[in-house]
Amino acid sequence: MSAPSYLRARQVRAALVASCATLLLIASGCSLGDPEPDPAGEPPNLPRPTVTAGDGDKEIVATVLAQGLRVPWGIAFLPDGGALVTERDSGRIVQVGPESTADGLKIAGVQTIGDVVASGEGGLLGIAVSPEFAQNRTVFVYYTAERDNRVARMRLGEEPTPILTGIPKAGIHNGGGLAFGPDGQLYASTGDAGKTDQSQDVKQLGGKILRITPEGKPAPGNPFPDSPVWSLGHRNVQGMAWVGERMYAVEFGQNTWDEINQITKGKNYGWPEVEGRGDDDKYVDPIVQWSTDEASCSGLAATERMLATACLRGQRLWLVELTETGTVLGQPQDLLTERYGRLRGIAAAPDGSLWVSTSNHDGRGQPAPEDDRLLRLVFAGGGAGRG
Repeated sequence: MSAPSYLRARQVRAALVASCATLLLIASGCSLGDPEPDPAGEPPNLPRPTVTAGDGDKEIVATVLAQGLRVPWGIAFLPDGGALVTERDSGRIVQVGPESTADGLKIAGVQTIGDVVASGEGGLLGIAVSPEFAQNRTVFVYYTAERDNRVARMRLGEEPTPILTGIPKAGIHNGGGLAFGPDGQLYASTGDAGKTDQSQDVKQLGGKILRITPEGKPAPGNPFPDSPVWSLGHRNVQGMAWVGERMYAVEFGQNTWDEINQITKGKNYGWPEVEGRGDDDKYVDPIVQWSTDEASCSGLAATERMLATACLRGQRLWLVELTETGTVLGQPQDLLTERYGRLRGIAAAPDGSLWVSTSNHDGRGQPAPEDDRLLRLVFAGGGAGRG
């Protein structure tokens, strides 16, 4: 998959050089040298980047790519470098980029999913682009319908065909994450829909991470016979990501701890018996936990050996460095704290930068006139967006 010219690493490098003087006032060490000439031309006319820095060794150049969205939830990239973004409450899929306008990237409505019944935390949630999109033009969506949550497949502009139904729905805890793993199978994260006993019952779809084929069948190699269940004991997982072959998921706790877990086939993650670390051999402990007021994270993305999670109540981005063996290296670092309000979706772009959405129109935020926004983040100190 090739990135469009305005996202090429050499252009990112040029943008960082231009920001170096500002970064030196915040943190030392912005020595990238002169950029190489880029024959592809100039990047689009985007708003001026806002340069921020955390307390640790990561500095970020943040650019607003799009604004005026309403509760953007899922982000999935197309082969041309543009992204499909779902809006939870409207049931609308929009395409952002790769074309640009004077105000940012072009936003174009693709279609509205008529079967979506949005209420509370339910609506049009996750979206995943087929790994063979160039050949089959197929995408997958996770949404709340009249009686359940479901996964459907579709060609853009056509009616969706449900491939997995019967996922429990409620005003809260609908899950909604959707992503293809490195094994080519489709993973969907579900919530307990407010009924905690479902999470420990393998026969129920609530409170699970599911693994299915692109046709919606239980994927070969699943831990439970004829079942889509991949892991259990979850309260409400929305974000999933992979670092190599290792899978991670971010999970909402109840009142005490939010979590990032390394997800392993057939393992039990404890809810409702355990919230956070329980030191019980029957359950898997999280690799990271935070208090709910500084986290409540929804989206999760990975780049190289780093996890980045976008947090709603915590109004920040948490960065978690990983070792070669997949364990946590050092202390997590928070960035963008209270700068853009509630953060929800996050995805790694083809060029290695991170795209993050705000969620200030979800009924729990304080929207600014520009909200909701889609941001592009580049790490000046190495990592995302670097060639």
